[in-house]
Amino acid sequence: MMLLVDAGNTRIKFGWVEQQSGRREAVALTLDHAAVGQLPHWLAQLPAAPIAALGVNVAGAPIRSAIESLLALHTCPITWVTSRSEALGVRNRYQSPDQLGPDRWVSMLALAQRARNTGANQTTDPTAEPVLMLASFGTATTIDTLGPRLRFEGGLILPGPELMRTTLAQATANLPQAQGATAAYPTDTHGAIATGIAAAQAGAVLRQWLTGLEHYGSPPRVYSAGGGWPIVRQETIALLAAAQTRLGLPITPIEWLPAPVLDGLARLACEQ
Repeated sequence: MMLLVDAGNTRIKFGWVEQQSGRREAVALTLDHAAVGQLPHWLAQLPAAPIAALGVNVAGAPIRSAIESLLALHTCPITWVTSRSEALGVRNRYQSPDQLGPDRWVSMLALAQRARNTGANQTTDPTAEPVLMLASFGTATTIDTLGPRLRFEGGLILPGPELMRTTLAQATANLPQAQGATAAYPTDTHGAIATGIAAAQAGAVLRQWLTGLEHYGSPPRVYSAGGGWPIVRQETIALLAAAQTRLGLPITPIEWLPAPVLDGLARLACEQ
């Protein structure tokens, strides 16, 4: 059994995979950074002791060291994945591949499997290659595109929904830590902030979707991930559906991915 570790900016997710069978955890363990000491209790409840771990870390050196120390107590060495120019058939078009966040890179490896499945299930044009987008709403929001022939085309990075909310409250004299509902024309400050945040996030998703449509001539399939998704879900779905309707395209639902980084790590682990 291989342990899977996704050390993000705010939280850490842990999963596992049986490399021969591909069997995965039913539910990933999610811990705040301060709670990483709970990991040994979870490890003790696994169906088997992991022999090694595979992970990505964007949380910095202290979290990396804390995880390594806890796993060392269980004789479970960890290998940290870094971004490469190519892996599992996915090509990285970043100018300097190693500068791409490893969480974004590994998520593209997970998305590649969905691209293969989508291509195999094409009914109108068997030769068409799908274009896939992943919008991940964490501490930072990232919106990445996997193009034909499994090329990672690049993507956007912007502050995540909660970071936008917190920054407005901390960097201004009179704006609150807003907890309002979105509206077409907000008439209170909480609603204005909530709507502005959702509109900014949804607008970035729509921008990339339209870019993909223009560049490739076919609409990208959109996937979502991250803890901030509930904050922007309604606005993003509505904005994308409105654009699809105006262009005479079928309304395609946005598919939620609970743990794309762990999914990508599992693919890598099973190839070892």
